[in-house]
Amino acid sequence: MSAGERKRDYVKTTCPRDCYDACGIVAVRDDGKLRKILGDPEHHVARGGLCGKCAIVYNGTWQDPAARLTRPLRRVGPKGKAKFEPVSWETALQQISESLKPLIAAGRTSTIMQAHYTGTVGLIAGWYPLRFFSHLGATEVDPDSVCNKAGHVALEYVFGDSLEGFDPETAKQAKTILIWGANPSHSAPHMHKDWLRESGAEVIAIDPIGHKTARERASLHLQLRPGTDAALAFGFLHVAQREGLLDQAFIDAQVIGFDEILAAIEAADPVTTERRCGVPAAQIEQAAIAYAKGPSLLWLGQGMQRTARGGNAFRALAALIAGTGNLGKPGAGFCYMNGPGSRGIDMNSVVPPELDRGSGSISHMDLAETLEDSERTKVFFNWNCNPLASSPDQARLRKALMREDLFHVACDVFSTDTVAFADIVLPAAAFLEFDDVIVPYFHQTLSAQVKLQEPLGEALPNQEIFRRLAAALGFEAAALFESDADLIARILAQTPFKGGFAELAKAGTVRLYPEPRLQFAEGRYPTPSGKIEIASARAEADGLPRVPEPHADPGTTDGRLRILSPASLWQMNSSYANDPKIRKQLGGNAVLLHPDDAQAHSLTSGDRVTLSNEAGVLTLPVEVSEIAQPGMGIVYKGRWPSAEPAAANINVLHKGRKSDIGDSTTVHSMEVDLRRAEAAE
Repeated sequence: MSAGERKRDYVKTTCPRDCYDACGIVAVRDDGKLRKILGDPEHHVARGGLCGKCAIVYNGTWQDPAARLTRPLRRVGPKGKAKFEPVSWETALQQISESLKPLIAAGRTSTIMQAHYTGTVGLIAGWYPLRFFSHLGATEVDPDSVCNKAGHVALEYVFGDSLEGFDPETAKQAKTILIWGANPSHSAPHMHKDWLRESGAEVIAIDPIGHKTARERASLHLQLRPGTDAALAFGFLHVAQREGLLDQAFIDAQVIGFDEILAAIEAADPVTTERRCGVPAAQIEQAAIAYAKGPSLLWLGQGMQRTARGGNAFRALAALIAGTGNLGKPGAGFCYMNGPGSRGIDMNSVVPPELDRGSGSISHMDLAETLEDSERTKVFFNWNCNPLASSPDQARLRKALMREDLFHVACDVFSTDTVAFADIVLPAAAFLEFDDVIVPYFHQTLSAQVKLQEPLGEALPNQEIFRRLAAALGFEAAALFESDADLIARILAQTPFKGGFAELAKAGTVRLYPEPRLQFAEGRYPTPSGKIEIASARAEADGLPRVPEPHADPGTTDGRLRILSPASLWQMNSSYANDPKIRKQLGGNAVLLHPDDAQAHSLTSGDRVTLSNEAGVLTLPVEVSEIAQPGMGIVYKGRWPSAEPAAANINVLHKGRKSDIGDSTTVHSMEVDLRRAEAAE
């Protein structure tokens, strides 16, 4: 290499976002300096291209020191105004430890509240800090309660495990892929673009929203009314029974309690189901027969269980899976998420249970109320999440965060809406700046997240931040100080991968199994009976119906509108909303209305309306669109309130009512009054 010539290298890493795709990345570096983030052409999902949003932000704000948090900060202005002064790490950690020590001494660590979620899904950065909080005895704000807890608990009742899903590689043997309540075009763009198109299976979409996957990839779209999924599942079972497509041998061998729902199946004929769900009887019959004939894959979307009876809906879909025997054979199965266990990883090695001091958890539905109470909450940590953008009761939560006697620590990569209220801000390193292990939750592969550059400024990885805080508090448990390298080595040793992190990093992503894994192939389930429990004594003991019911939410009345808030094409939950190019792509917020509703209210695109309910008020322009349906509006989630004209997003209208199972979100059961903005004002 001649003098002055740059040394260029290419390094593989992995996107650690909360996404089904888990794309492989190639980083281009010149003389060790990061220049460009690209999709890995050798990665089986990315195929050389990142999704639009990641291509923008990873080459934008994630590398921009001016956009990042790079030094510890201490509040000097009113809460919520984001007025801070830089301090040293020593000063920041000392102030935090001085606030925690009296609570530790008094045995009141349960008044320390910690909220986290999927700012990264790296096994180290996403879970290691839980060691600190478990040992401290802090109360956890259950992360899944703001997203998908109802579905997890429901599947655990029935199958004993919600994290054992189908292997996507078995799609080549499936005749039908049923996508129920998921929108791959926004939430799994590479699955939409390639996996579904290349599967060879008939794709059927069931969703209240006419999204791009339903319109572009599905041969049939059943656009049911929101909250009628359980009734439709029973309608499918009725058709399967009528056509002789129930798998009685499978039921007899592997299922208990199926006989207890036979009367409800008999009553769910297609005409009755059409009346309850709004789906034409002919479509119900066509889709039910295709699924029941199998082998079929069922992709269980997280959106469909965010309703008042979302847990029951998942139990009804579990009955459909069991009744048709679409499990344990090539081309069959269901997937909610694939957890680390499918790679052999024991999460107890990541968060050792012996550290847990048992302070318990609360639901995100209770977060605002809990933070209001000065006796219940003395200290609040938020890390890996932005609850002021993502949690319910937004106005109430904002007011609670204003408490002067609430000591608030925020750990983040960026200065979010929630960070603006913190007393101490700790700058977190981005995924580009440390090693980690990524376990995709769709494909059953294993990936390396590789350090590409030093953290910007004084930022530190999550795990190092909490190691230092443990030291500042004088904690001595060895598990609080385990190095990343040692933990990564222990994780990899549990998997079928034969190599260390250097070998994984060189490959980027590895397939662990030569053939597609069959879900519950041996016909044994981690339930009390060892079988699929359609009738669940555990559910009954928890005060729930013993069996799933063919429930359908009634339609709205008195001119109210039901609001769904699905994932945006240009954001990852609330991530990326601070990138200027993403904001340009997003444009202004709007409520999407079906032409019938627009006509009924004498509205056209661009007219402003006010949506209101007991939780709050939000004024938005109208966008007339047939992807909605009559009686239902769509407002995409994830916008940062501080970037919006009214300093609020859709969660200002979410009261925080709990689902039937798991104390989980019911954001898709939200109803509002709609008025033309001039009239409302």
